[in-house]
Amino acid sequence: MQEILRKSAMEQFSAIKNKEVSATELTKASLERINSIDEKLGAFNSLTETTALETAKKVDEKVSAGEELPLLAGVPLALKDNMNLIGSKTTASSKILENFVSPYNATVTEKLLSNLVPIVGKANLDEFAMGSSNENSAFKKVHNPWNLNKVPGGSSGGSAAAVSSCESALALGSDTGGSIRLPASFCGIVGMKPTYGKVSRYGLIAFASSLDQIGPFSRTVEDSAALLEVISGYDPHDSTSLNLPVENYRESLNNDIKGMKIGVVKELMSEGLAPDVAKALQGAIDTYKALGAEIIEISLPNLKHSIGIYYILATAECSSNLARFDGVRYGHRTDNAENLLEMYCKSRAEGFGPEVKRRIMLGTYALSSGYYDAYYKKAQQMRRVVTEDFLRAFEQVDALISPTCPNTAFDLGSKTNDPLAMYLTDIATISANLAGIPAMSIPAGFDSDGMPIGLQIMSPQLTESKLFNIAYKFEQSHDYYKQLADI
Repeated sequence: MQEILRKSAMEQFSAIKNKEVSATELTKASLERINSIDEKLGAFNSLTETTALETAKKVDEKVSAGEELPLLAGVPLALKDNMNLIGSKTTASSKILENFVSPYNATVTEKLLSNLVPIVGKANLDEFAMGSSNENSAFKKVHNPWNLNKVPGGSSGGSAAAVSSCESALALGSDTGGSIRLPASFCGIVGMKPTYGKVSRYGLIAFASSLDQIGPFSRTVEDSAALLEVISGYDPHDSTSLNLPVENYRESLNNDIKGMKIGVVKELMSEGLAPDVAKALQGAIDTYKALGAEIIEISLPNLKHSIGIYYILATAECSSNLARFDGVRYGHRTDNAENLLEMYCKSRAEGFGPEVKRRIMLGTYALSSGYYDAYYKKAQQMRRVVTEDFLRAFEQVDALISPTCPNTAFDLGSKTNDPLAMYLTDIATISANLAGIPAMSIPAGFDSDGMPIGLQIMSPQLTESKLFNIAYKFEQSHDYYKQLADI
């Protein structure tokens, strides 16, 4: 059974349909794998064994009755622990929500359950999805399956580690500034952030609402395309949800990309790029040339401002969104308060970790009287300038490529005392969130220490089919995706 866990999600789905394995057997194998290795990995905050096995049983009943299965039915999935699943703890890896039990399902959870996808557990993350290394969890650090002394990337590090280590074939993460793509890069898997509004955020614990987006993790591009089909679609519960039909992204995966124009982002190929990463990106350029694409150097002159823009807008929105955690209605409440104000202050001081407190204070300052115009308003104006850089670029090319990160996974603890160095980890990913465009990271090689390197591909809004096509053609030209972490 351990061998089938190493297969792709679509291969597992096919095996269930063809009665080579039952969904119950596969789900049990996934849970056994988690129980055997997760103590050293730390990818899961909790398991949802009962829900997973009930879902798997429904799949097996359909197979026995000769009924057609919905896409990805029976394939085990890890759900990032900031998305609601009725009856399970949804903690956002924070002490303030340590004992919070979801009273309703997120829309993506409903879609997964209606497609009979077994949700095996809630994946660890940086507290409230704030971090680039998954060292900010209030409960435990997540370790990289390729080297347990390295970080898996954040904030969706648990989701990425679960897929990379074959604990589950699929996972969902959320991406506010690179929180899907960075862990995918560090863990050697596929991670995809859709166009803003493509996937409902209803039932996702909000960090920065104008930037947050839910997306898939998998070991192949085809699997990510299939999972996005399952979770995308209009939702009246989310005011930013786009009322558009759900596409079949798998149909165009193998289209010829000959004649396509692919831009290389000049600003992300300069200083700070690790030699092995630069070499891998050159290899990607050569691959696309061999596939018949035209390579063009593209400048995004305002990209350098992305970090500053992001850490004003994201912290401002986080300050507003996290005001709801006040110890009154749900979440942690201090046992030691003499009045209402003291109860608010102590509950939040005891419940939030240092990185969350830092971001709340930064955001509150940016929104405060006398500073709003200088910081928040100016950042909003600059966000538009960055978006216009992308619009101009996409008039010249079909897609843009860059490293997902200037470096590979770093050692646990090596950047925890330097927040600025940690923030700069997201230099290549943040701008896609600011512009609301789809972007993904796919495996593109390994460094001299054997750690995975990610290639980032970005395309215009609502061109996910093209993005998957470009990624798939690269993936099938190499065997990087076939190489799995040995844990």
